[in-house]
Amino acid sequence: MEDVITRKEHEEFSKRIDEENTRQNHRINALEETVRQIGSLTTSVEKLATSMESMLKEQEKQGKRLETLEGRDGEMWRKVVGYLITGVVGIVLGFVFTKIGM
Repeated sequence: MEDVITRKEHEEFSKRIDEENTRQNHRINALEETVRQIGSLTTSVEKLATSMESMLKEQEKQGKRLETLEGRDGEMWRKVVGYLITGVVGIVLGFVFTKIGM
């Protein structure tokens, strides 16, 4: 007869089991929400990585275009300086030759 429990003991046991189930259900719900948030974060990070990759490619293109533009300006400036130096040397030589009578 030791294996028999009273109705009151059974109801207490049942009540504790229900409370434990409720507690575990809350924990499971919290874990499910955390997993959803992690999934959302993962998706956002993937989108960010794709966006950054696109931005890097665009920056590389812009860098190449900028180098081309800077090269043109530098090349034009070198030509202008070359013409100015040639002109100044021509004027100086012309002045020197006129002074010595050539």
